Amino acid sequence: MAATSVTASVSFQEREGPSENLWLVALRRLFRQRSGIAGMVLLGLLTLAAIFAPIIAPYDPIQVLIGVEPVRKRAAPCVHLLGCPADQPQHLMGIDGNVRDEFSRIIYGTRISLFIGFVTIGVAIVVGTILGAVAGYAGGWVSDVIMRVLDVLLAFPFLLLAIAIVAVLGPGLINAMMGIAVVNIPAFARVIRSSVMAIKEEEYVSAAQSIGAGPLRILFLHVLPNSISPLIVQGTLGIGTAILETAALSFIGMGAQPPDPEWGAMLASERNQVFSAPHLVFFPGLAIMTTVLGFNLLGDGLRDALDPRLRL
Repeated sequence: MAATSVTASVSFQEREGPSENLWLVALRRLFRQRSGIAGMVLLGLLTLAAIFAPIIAPYDPIQVLIGVEPVRKRAAPCVHLLGCPADQPQHLMGIDGNVRDEFSRIIYGTRISLFIGFVTIGVAIVVGTILGAVAGYAGGWVSDVIMRVLDVLLAFPFLLLAIAIVAVLGPGLINAMMGIAVVNIPAFARVIRSSVMAIKEEEYVSAAQSIGAGPLRILFLHVLPNSISPLIVQGTLGIGTAILETAALSFIGMGAQPPDPEWGAMLASERNQVFSAPHLVFFPGLAIMTTVLGFNLLGDGLRDALDPRLRL
């Protein structure tokens, strides 16, 4: 038993060293990926906009400017540097249908969208990881029961299932986030299950079992830490998808409710003004596209950086 313990200890030490080095190598690879760098730049700018929104935004996002400034409903953007008369108040993205500054609402909407993406996918990752890890490590009927339930969720189109959940819970941003989180759980559970099933056959797991380590200790200390690489990539891509899906729910009136400055709701409120006031549709759409693109680019970069088949 003593010899086995020493052997297992050496195995773990040998694996721990290369694991740390592999993460450093993956980080260096990420900074060599143009897509990853572009994604980090875009998301960095959006994060700064969300953090410093009170400083960047010239107005409160729900402030109605009637009686405050001589502006009219759905006025075009006014930028002094681009020739707008200096005697007119500057509104970089114009005025919306409720006489509010569009630029301020776009900036504050960054906070809501990032909050939606991280919280929604965070919940989906936690629940999906627990279900997938238990299914992958336990196997047998436990795996069959868990995965068949998740397969039922996967049988429904994502957005329709989210709409059904929100219809039951009632419209609202929190309920929309819950619906999006639920429909994303199966994807993360399947990813982590496949990783766990492969990792649990490794020699260091057998060594841990031979020295009497319990199933929970092996699963959470030895198997899961080595199974998270595909989860990181899937999670990064999932954040962009969650933001897009929540914007879609807000667009049909089941997500964020007025006067919250959420991009999907902003699109919905001005969807009939595509030709008369196109800036009110263009800027929220551009904000959604930029955010989703940033997360997709970062996810592509992480996928290439964490790919073990690439040469170190």
